[in-house]
Amino acid sequence: MAAHETVILIFVILFLLIFLGSAIKVVREYERRVIFRLGRYAGIKGPGLVLIIPIVDKTVLVDLRVLAIDVPKQRIVTRDNVSVEVDAVVYYRVFDPEKAVIKVQNFMLATNLLAQTTLRDVLGQVELDDLLSRRDELNKRIQELLDIATDPWGVKVSSVTIRDVALPEGMVRAIAKQAEAERERRSRVIMAEGEFQAAQKMLDAAQLYQGAPGAMKLRELQTLAEIAREKNLIVVTQSLATNTGEIAALTSALEKAGKKEK
Repeated sequence: MAAHETVILIFVILFLLIFLGSAIKVVREYERRVIFRLGRYAGIKGPGLVLIIPIVDKTVLVDLRVLAIDVPKQRIVTRDNVSVEVDAVVYYRVFDPEKAVIKVQNFMLATNLLAQTTLRDVLGQVELDDLLSRRDELNKRIQELLDIATDPWGVKVSSVTIRDVALPEGMVRAIAKQAEAERERRSRVIMAEGEFQAAQKMLDAAQLYQGAPGAMKLRELQTLAEIAREKNLIVVTQSLATNTGEIAALTSALEKAGKKEK
């Protein structure tokens, strides 16, 4: 009889251990357990030590941390009929575990599929130039649309980032040619502006020299002095020839005047 009672006691202890193992759950700080008792919603428990009734209670564990979705590449035709491949990253978190479990069957899959659809819808309405240059605005627009759509599910979309835009090879070459032409245009404009400024300064200098012939003569002599530093050139200037002719004419006139007086 004692042996029989011992066996029964062992079974009771094992049953209690199994029961307690099934009834006691440890929920971490970033997790919550949604409790369903006989199929009905019975509340949210956690974090810490949680007691449930085995067989009667069913639980669903929900992670409250920020999760990231790697949206696979989507082939998109932009508003100006350019085919591109775009992939993005979506960051979201569950703020209401009850809605995340009850309102949608699988909130992670639903959010992923919704992100793909919204990405195609939004980017298909913009032109290629806007897609390449206005990513911040597009990220914010997609995030707002996703946040509104997932709010009834208890999901908060905090950020969306367009990670890469893959262009066709022909379009890449066309964009490169366009950028090269733009740089060429800017260089020519800069050169023309430089020529205009130089011409304006030369005009101002000419007007200044016109009002002061002596300054023009000094400038000419300074230029001759700079050329003479090389010591390997013979320079004949018009101004020098003119001065020489004037000197010769004056000398001849003085000689003739002297002969008449004699």
